Amino acid sequence: MSIKKTGVDQQLIRDLAGILNDTNLTEIEVELGDLKVRVSRQSQAVHAVAAPLPAIAAPVAAAAQPAAVAAVVPADPSKNAVPSPMVGTAYLAPSPDAKPFVEIGQKVKEGQTLLIIEAMKTMNQIPSPRAGTVTAILIEDAQPVEYGMPLVVLE
Repeated sequence: MSIKKTGVDQQLIRDLAGILNDTNLTEIEVELGDLKVRVSRQSQAVHAVAAPLPAIAAPVAAAAQPAAVAAVVPADPSKNAVPSPMVGTAYLAPSPDAKPFVEIGQKVKEGQTLLIIEAMKTMNQIPSPRAGTVTAILIEDAQPVEYGMPLVVLE
């Protein structure tokens, strides 16, 4: 990303709009230092989200093996849900041949990788914010996700 004397790099805006179209997302936001760019299809969307979680970049294969999604979703999944810290494509396993990072009923430790989100060709590990048991996986493998969207429920 770069800032020109006349404003934001228009090619960056075009690239972000292309990502929106390619991934069928409604909004994408990129932040680098003081520069913050948000491109959105629907300006009427309302988002109430806490501070973003840190993302850890890791070299991981771009595709992942499909995994089962929770059949029973709690009455209020947002209560204990881990929200997406970014816009991108979520993968439940590190590669197509690997088993998922977590499964329903599995106990996890704080900091343990729950899934990865690919954003702008970078694989970001999403760590567990607390110890607990995975009671629901609210997304499917290779599903586009948005900032603040609930991903996994930890009890």
